[in-house]
Amino acid sequence: MRRIILIGYMGSGKTTVGRALAKELGLRFYDLDWYIESRRRKTVAQLFAEVGEDGFRQIERSMLHEVAEFEDVIVSCGGGTPCFFDNMEYMTQQADVVWLKAEPEVLYKHLLMGKTERPLLKDKSPEELICFIRQQLEKRTPYYAQAQHVVDVSLMDTYDKIHITVNNIKELLSL
Repeated sequence: MRRIILIGYMGSGKTTVGRALAKELGLRFYDLDWYIESRRRKTVAQLFAEVGEDGFRQIERSMLHEVAEFEDVIVSCGGGTPCFFDNMEYMTQQADVVWLKAEPEVLYKHLLMGKTERPLLKDKSPEELICFIRQQLEKRTPYYAQAQHVVDVSLMDTYDKIHITVNNIKELLSL
């Protein structure tokens, strides 16, 4: 039985790496946000609008506890998931937790490509965006740093770079 949970800031490649790693290892892949949307039949944005961040974080915690009980899975969490309740402690008890760590400039490049898809970022200028990323990383790093494993990710703009990251994770976890 194998459980791997990927954490990191938005744009760090959790879903992309998670899918590739799951395919290579023959495990099921779950993106926590997608799982929440599937179970609740609403988008994360709709849930935020209806129940606010506190309500969403409660739902997220409940769904994390569900999916983290599955066997032979890789789960990618939302960037904020580790920062609420006892989520990090729970994750490290249930799985091998891997922090996909990236510098603010790398995250900025990733997020700039998909900026319109992320409500928190859509109205920010480039200067505001990099400042926002730095501020959030400063707050979130103490949570992310509780992961058992850390993989530095660079701009994963090619399949080869994604494969290198997957291999780094496999090596870290002795897979």
